[in-house]
Amino acid sequence: MGNQFKTAALLAALSGLLIAISYWVIGGTGGLIIGIGLAAVTNLFSWYQSDKIALAVYNAQPVSAAEAPGLYRMVERLSARANIPMPGVYIVPDQTANAFATGRDPEHAAVAVTEGILNILPEDELEGVIAHELTHIVNRDTLTQAVAATVAGAISFLAQMLSYSLWFGGGSRDDDRGGNPLGVLLTVVLAPVAATIIQLAISRTREFSADAGAARLTGNPRALARALQRLEAVARQMPLHANPAFESLLIINSISGQFLGNLFSSHPATEARVQALLQLEQQLANH
Repeated sequence: MGNQFKTAALLAALSGLLIAISYWVIGGTGGLIIGIGLAAVTNLFSWYQSDKIALAVYNAQPVSAAEAPGLYRMVERLSARANIPMPGVYIVPDQTANAFATGRDPEHAAVAVTEGILNILPEDELEGVIAHELTHIVNRDTLTQAVAATVAGAISFLAQMLSYSLWFGGGSRDDDRGGNPLGVLLTVVLAPVAATIIQLAISRTREFSADAGAARLTGNPRALARALQRLEAVARQMPLHANPAFESLLIINSISGQFLGNLFSSHPATEARVQALLQLEQQLANH
């Protein structure tokens, strides 16, 4: 419940930031209405299109039970155990090792893994990864992360358009109409940074819950812990290149060398996730 409350608060902060930018920059009731409209449109767009966009970004290809029997049976078995419909199964044609889930709800979901992860993980570790992604679906994290990415993208786009107006003379508006040059400047500089921090905080909040859910689903927390360590080692050598807005969907950071440490990381530190899984293993053993 604590994680759910924190996630809801962060999403509200992200949408509130978008509305506040419009109100501060455009001014008055018109700015407020435009901000609310932008927030509504971006959330609605995320609801219906998030799965298609994410799959296209990573060039994920659908596979059938005949094409990938082992993977398909694993997803099918774990989905039944999690009591959700069988999601679509996709493979990303990339030799790095990563995975993600997407979709607005369990009835419209997909799980995607890279070719690399299928090559390097033993069955029990791959099962932990799949269970992690299915837990994201169960918890509706896939929709939450897609909404966060889209709203953050809208904020960055608005800030970019405002920067163009400053450079090309668009900032010379009548103060009576509510435009605020200082607000424009602050928006251009600070809004994208704030939006990114909030978006990544949402992702980090959900990863611990998905790890715990996967451990309970498989009954093998240590297998997922080993998988995370192995995946991080591969990601440092072969990052999965794609739109940074969708970095939070992946099970492990795809980019090595995080700038300013955990603040701009889309995931908690792998060491912290492993430690939490090992603690959960002890708890499960004691019951």
